[in-house]
Amino acid sequence: MIKTPTRTPIPNRFKGKVALVTGGTNGIGHAIALELLREGATVAVTGLPADVEGGRAAFAAAGFSPLILAGDMADEKFCRKLVAELLAKHGRIDCLVNNAFSFIAKGLDATREDFERSFNVGPFAFALLTQLVAEPMKKAGGGAIVNVSSISAWIAQPNRWTYNTAKGAVAQLTRCAALDLVPYKVRVNSVSPGWIWTREVDKAAGNDRATYDPIWGQFHMLARMGHPIEIAGPVLFLLSDDASFITGTDLPVDGGYNGLGPEGLGQNTKIAGTK
Repeated sequence: MIKTPTRTPIPNRFKGKVALVTGGTNGIGHAIALELLREGATVAVTGLPADVEGGRAAFAAAGFSPLILAGDMADEKFCRKLVAELLAKHGRIDCLVNNAFSFIAKGLDATREDFERSFNVGPFAFALLTQLVAEPMKKAGGGAIVNVSSISAWIAQPNRWTYNTAKGAVAQLTRCAALDLVPYKVRVNSVSPGWIWTREVDKAAGNDRATYDPIWGQFHMLARMGHPIEIAGPVLFLLSDDASFITGTDLPVDGGYNGLGPEGLGQNTKIAGTK
């Protein structure tokens, strides 16, 4: 059995703060939202209608009941409605985590609709929400935004024109938004996770983590897959005042994936002059 890492929350680090986490009903988004709740934030999350009940149950099991808004991030009306509802309820938004994304992995067979879905749920929605929260954050004295990117934003992978291109756009959006939002006292950063045990990855592994963790883990220096909770900690750091001098930056949370050369972990590599 693969043991899930844990982290110790910093009590009240986000007390009095209001946070919005998209795609927060499962996976990485759920872990981020849950850790924000544990550190005192008032949190609202979004999720597809089919995921809402499961997300609500998962939060309840941890002792929390955040506001959950059901909708599709590709829907501009929904994006505008959720920000308006959150402002009406709490009067402010201090933290935004753009996490929801559509995993469409296609290359030569990709259709315009595939690209549109990838971008509408991803960078287009990220940009719109950033625009919508900028002024409220300025009025609240500043804020922080973290976009969930991916190792796929930085490398070539087979049959990934759609997903990788959309994630690459997130990286550039992060830098440009960070520059333009300096007068608003809003910092904008991103994280790029490696292979993480999420629902989709579990499905691809046939729910057999013990078998696939070392197989897929060999692409990472740490020789294992990551867990959603291991993305949550770095995201909370970037949202916090501890990252007050960090903006326009991507933080790789990839277990060394992008730093690993073609020799891999070196098990089958003999270097000249060594025994």
